[in-house]
Amino acid sequence: MGHRFSVGKLDWRLLDRLLRSYRITDRRVVIGPRVGEDAAVIDFGKTYLVAKTDPITFATDKIGWYAVNINANDIATMGARPKWLLATALLPERKTNRRLVEGIFKDLIRSCDELGITLCGGHTEITYGLDRPIVVGQMLGEVRKDKLVRKERARPGDAVILTKGIAIEGTSIMARERQAHVRRKFGPRFLGRAQRFLVRPGISVVQEALLACQVADVHAMHDPTEGGLATGLFELAKAACAGIHLEREKVKVFPECAHLCAEFGLDPLGLIASGALLIVVRPGDAPKVLRVLRSNAIDAAVIGTLMHARDGLTMTENGARRPLPSFPVDEISKLF
Repeated sequence: MGHRFSVGKLDWRLLDRLLRSYRITDRRVVIGPRVGEDAAVIDFGKTYLVAKTDPITFATDKIGWYAVNINANDIATMGARPKWLLATALLPERKTNRRLVEGIFKDLIRSCDELGITLCGGHTEITYGLDRPIVVGQMLGEVRKDKLVRKERARPGDAVILTKGIAIEGTSIMARERQAHVRRKFGPRFLGRAQRFLVRPGISVVQEALLACQVADVHAMHDPTEGGLATGLFELAKAACAGIHLEREKVKVFPECAHLCAEFGLDPLGLIASGALLIVVRPGDAPKVLRVLRSNAIDAAVIGTLMHARDGLTMTENGARRPLPSFPVDEISKLF
């Protein structure tokens, strides 16, 4: 009872037990709270309402941009289009000024405009005990009932596709939060390139999620965020009641990410990875998804296979098969 948890996601076993003890009484809730699920789904008659909330706690620079895109991503993984945002901005005492507040609102509005999302409400306050701003997004989206992507439809033998590569968000955070160190070690051009990962390749996966749904019967999607690709695969497998085998050599690690991870002693597989998307389809549908993504300048590759739950989570690296590593705490936390 006296155990203190580390910074990051709550231990999934405790969370799973707590969620299982709760019984949903509203029959309109189609998908409720569950480990590995990206968003809730509520029956709204002709369509489903998809609802998500997620805070931005690691990043401070461009925090409004993160809040919109991270929440929109989870809506899109359900096959839905993100439409409405509410945002709660908790601002640090003795550090909040006009420039900070206007910067957050500017990023919120610009990123909403780029994705066709309406900022329709929220809350702001200067909060006791904070040393950095926190923005909590609450995103709502909508999807036709026959287009909802449900992870339980994933089957053993399905192909697992990864878009872009890893770890886009982690690379941007490292370059922004350790700016002086990265400039000294790698130079200003490298620093600028790594910082721009936020927008190029970008942390949004809305486009690729909707494109995949247009050309294939998508069985499942999940965006690896905190805990990196390894945790994203675990969460996907948990929600799908399946196992996964990863082919490590097929995972694209951006050179900037590799250099910064080596410098700070981080493992790219456990580094916060928003900007990548996991797409699960029948093997025969994988080429169609890869073609449409690449025709829209989105890199992608099949990196693994869905397995039976009894097979667990495994990885092949340098010809050897071993368990997929787990990261109870995101690697980025080592910087903080």
